Amino acid sequence: MSGRSERTTDTAEPLDRADRVDSVHSADSATEAFVAHRNLLFTVAYEMLGSAADAEDVLQETWLRWVDVDLDTVREERAYLVRIVTRQALDRLRALGRRKESYVGPWLPEPLLTAPDVAEDVELAESLSMAMLLVLETLTPTERAVFVLREVFDVEYDEIAEAVGKSPAAVRQIAHRARSHVAARRPRGIASPAETRAALGAFQRAVETGDLQSLLDILAPDVVALSDGGGIKHALLRPVVGVGPVARLLAVGWWKRDAERSVELVQINGGPGLLVRVDGEIDGVVAVRVEDGYVTGAYHVRNPEKLSRVERETTVSR
Repeated sequence: MSGRSERTTDTAEPLDRADRVDSVHSADSATEAFVAHRNLLFTVAYEMLGSAADAEDVLQETWLRWVDVDLDTVREERAYLVRIVTRQALDRLRALGRRKESYVGPWLPEPLLTAPDVAEDVELAESLSMAMLLVLETLTPTERAVFVLREVFDVEYDEIAEAVGKSPAAVRQIAHRARSHVAARRPRGIASPAETRAALGAFQRAVETGDLQSLLDILAPDVVALSDGGGIKHALLRPVVGVGPVARLLAVGWWKRDAERSVELVQINGGPGLLVRVDGEIDGVVAVRVEDGYVTGAYHVRNPEKLSRVERETTVSR
């Protein structure tokens, strides 16, 4: 009796060790794949949601599902991970839509401080811009997912179909509809780096001094200003449109003239922006859209819950 027991123990231990080794190797492989694609996955989730905090939550949910996947059944890790993150982001996007219905004032995307080299990838920078993210807000969740995956990340229609739970033929129709919708609303064009630097420099000087005439000179006739305080900080409750009203707003309405204020040039969402500090504390971010040498959009985020990503760079990729 004891002999059989000993032989059974001797046989089982090597198998247990092998199982443990396989499990460790599998976990290591899953971790390596996730880390290798993490910046891409974050960018996909952020472009679908417009919120870095929600994108991080989606990445956590994606990781929990990814570690349970049998990697031997995965043909292409990038495609599989994008599929998971898309499904999780779609669920989160639908929940966000309900939250935004009760949001106080205009809702703006959560700004990201990005590295200067992001602007060199023109398509990525445009897709991350405040102006484009606001256009994407006008799409349905599925349209937004299809547009982002196809137009920004060049994912094949078959892969998108698996991610959104539609047929490839339906995805092609959705993509066509989304492209048409975005084309009718997207910003007119992209300024050259030289035009952008000149316009932003003039805009910064005008904002710092409150010089109304300088603002009138640099703003486009149909410029739009939006601000987001989230009901926590004072902000506009509706958009301000037109060079005169926006110039007056920037000259006297957005800034505390009796406080010590500094304005720093930064890269926000792959484009030009200003980081505003009042009495040494971050008070907000202004992302700026420049077209044909003029400022056509100013997007002012003051909601403190949306300012955690403006002191350190966020890495984005595609």
